[in-house]
Amino acid sequence: MPVEPEPTPWAFPPVEVADPLGLVGVGADLEPGTLLAAYRSGIFPMPEGRRGPMGWWSPDPRGVLPVDGVHVSRSLRRTRRRFTVTVNTAFDEVVAACADPRRPHGWITPALRGAYRRMHELGWAHSIEVRTADGALAGGLFGLAIGGLFAGESMFHRVTDASKAAVAAVGEMLAAGEGPAAERLFDVQWTTDHLRTLGAVDVPRPEYLRRLERALELPLPPAFDDGVRSGAPALGLDGS
Repeated sequence: MPVEPEPTPWAFPPVEVADPLGLVGVGADLEPGTLLAAYRSGIFPMPEGRRGPMGWWSPDPRGVLPVDGVHVSRSLRRTRRRFTVTVNTAFDEVVAACADPRRPHGWITPALRGAYRRMHELGWAHSIEVRTADGALAGGLFGLAIGGLFAGESMFHRVTDASKAAVAAVGEMLAAGEGPAAERLFDVQWTTDHLRTLGAVDVPRPEYLRRLERALELPLPPAFDDGVRSGAPALGLDGS
């Protein structure tokens, strides 16, 4: 089970004060207690530019992926058969790939990498690795799992469809948790064309917050609670 850190000394403003882009405030720290308080309030960190101050965001609308409605196309279903998915076997490598400064619109600073590494050590942050038949890292994503919430932070791919396969795997892991899949929450912050192809939708902030409150009451899905899992059958990547 994840380890609850010391509570944060910071008090976040109510999300209703966010500006039109969703910025709630600037500053604070990136300690585990601060991060957990933010995510539990519907807020996430992202710097204002590569070298700007740390911003805390709650956009309206909010991008989510329906846990029971992740769209897996016929071509993606075929591609997934060639991959194996693992969980938490290469957290630092996944975050490093997501933080590659050569990527456009990069936002993962060294400070954020250290913060998510601390969250991983405490059992809150997780990586999903998509591997080729020879075990090479083809793509993946990382995020935070808090109860029935998975807050996806960033993804990458080195092989076509590898990041989509990672997203689909997270959806399956959430759906396998206790209780109705519709009550679990796969947060992707903002929708993109890439995520829309997988079924991502925008929801108003008040609806997101209502769903978040319920999701946080649910138990952690077994795939995140049990530690490392590997192999296509375990995560439903056999094309079924």
